[in-house]
Amino acid sequence: MTSRWVVHLDLDSFFASAEQLTRPTLRGRPVLVGGLGPRGIVAGASGEAKASGARSAMPMAQARRACPTAVALPPRTAVYRTLSESFFAVVRAAAPVLEQVAYDETFAEPAALAGAPVEAVHAWAEDVRAQVREATGLAVSVGAGSGKQVAKIASGLAKPDGVHVVGHGDERALLDPLPVRSLWGIGPVAETALARAGVTTIAAFAAMPPAEVTALLGSAVGTALHRLAQGIDDRAVTERGEAKQVSAETTFDTDLSDVAAVRRAVADLAASAHRRLVASQRAARTVTVKVRGGDFVTHTRSETSSVASTDLPALTTTAQRLAVDALPDAGVRLVGVSYAGLTTAVQGTLFESAGEPAPEEPAAPVVEEVVEAAPERGWRTGDDAAHPAHGHGWVQGAGHGRVTVRFETRSTGPGRARTFAADDPELTRADPLVSLT
Repeated sequence: MTSRWVVHLDLDSFFASAEQLTRPTLRGRPVLVGGLGPRGIVAGASGEAKASGARSAMPMAQARRACPTAVALPPRTAVYRTLSESFFAVVRAAAPVLEQVAYDETFAEPAALAGAPVEAVHAWAEDVRAQVREATGLAVSVGAGSGKQVAKIASGLAKPDGVHVVGHGDERALLDPLPVRSLWGIGPVAETALARAGVTTIAAFAAMPPAEVTALLGSAVGTALHRLAQGIDDRAVTERGEAKQVSAETTFDTDLSDVAAVRRAVADLAASAHRRLVASQRAARTVTVKVRGGDFVTHTRSETSSVASTDLPALTTTAQRLAVDALPDAGVRLVGVSYAGLTTAVQGTLFESAGEPAPEEPAAPVVEEVVEAAPERGWRTGDDAAHPAHGHGWVQGAGHGRVTVRFETRSTGPGRARTFAADDPELTRADPLVSLT
């Protein structure tokens, strides 16, 4: 029997919890984070919003119907990245080798826990949770077991803000009653194929003869999933490589119908992706543009140079040219810009050659961040603002030439709201990171 312990740590409702942390008025209230336009998608929902049926990846309009009292806010990537870095610093101190899944989620296999009893694993998890809360102000749920599959499911059972340890030998007791879709790697197609064979639970799947499994799901995939269903998971916890590309994309509230508007949007996205490129201390050889029309057909164009660069004007010009070449007959619903062929070797000007079509689906990155473009605009709900007399705050609402700002940060407690003329010269845009103070 294995003596190792794999731990899965997952910050609870991360995006929404970060907003509640830095904007105290929102604590205890339903919060939705994501695109605010008619085509917006929920990136994160607080526990209060989830209780009403809202959830991540749901259209924002649908989520707001499910939870009409929710406060909907645009994402603030800088805040989430800073909190994520603090979270990972704590966890890495306790378990140096991590397999990061997302901003808010990671696997670990602490060497100190090898052969430890359940009680020691539970104590380790509680200690790390306390350190995470001290460093970030956020709650983290922890699951532990003999492999990644069990640890992931256990952390879900630990939510919110708890610990769930599955003892060695207890894997089947946890897995057997669950729907077969709960297994990592079982998607809609595999679920449907198994359902046709009368298999709907993990227990039923584990009991299938291996020959039937491979006939339905293939040899390599079927065999691996069958082992997971039996509670056998010896996959190593390993560090993931650097992202193979950085990107930014946005879906527009209404389809863009003129070239100038597309070029402006591409410039914004090129700059967003460029900030991540520079932050990673790398340069790019390839620019790829994705354009989706109102008919939902996606067109991509790519251009690669023999040298890598961080020259934003050159990258932007290339992206704009590729986007114009990819314009559909219908209006433009979505635009994305990505940089690939990343290297630490930076040279001069690039992208002087003619463009060439990219494959229909570019290779997915190891970690890809989608950033909403921010065109020139007035105040909107969720913006960070500053006033010389009242300090740092955030916009609760704007319109008809007025803007209401609630002045508060993480440490102030609920703040007071004040209304200003939208063009008040003393009201300025502020760095979101100030809200963490």
